Amino acid sequence: MAWFYLVAAGLLEIVWAAGLKHTRGFTRLWPSIGTVAAIIASLALLALALRSLSLGTAYAIWTGIGIVGTTMFGMIVLNEDASPVRIACVVLVLTGIIGLKLAAPTR
Repeated sequence: MAWFYLVAAGLLEIVWAAGLKHTRGFTRLWPSIGTVAAIIASLALLALALRSLSLGTAYAIWTGIGIVGTTMFGMIVLNEDASPVRIACVVLVLTGIIGLKLAAPTR
């Protein structure tokens, strides 16, 4: 169940990071409320995952999911630069996430 919590927390990190763009510095009410709710939910799920996963692995995977997802969101939805170098860097982060998952001790 911890891995489910961790992945859900990572997906919510993408939501709140993307939401920050739409809050316009927390001057727009509904995007701000949604962003803060996603931050709280993401941290709560990360805390649940940390009950049985190691801190280093969980935190790296959580932030990695956020990095990959937010970067892809920016490229696809916000039409940000999708150069081969940026895509290669995202693949490297994704490779690290997979490596950490495979190297994580089973409990």
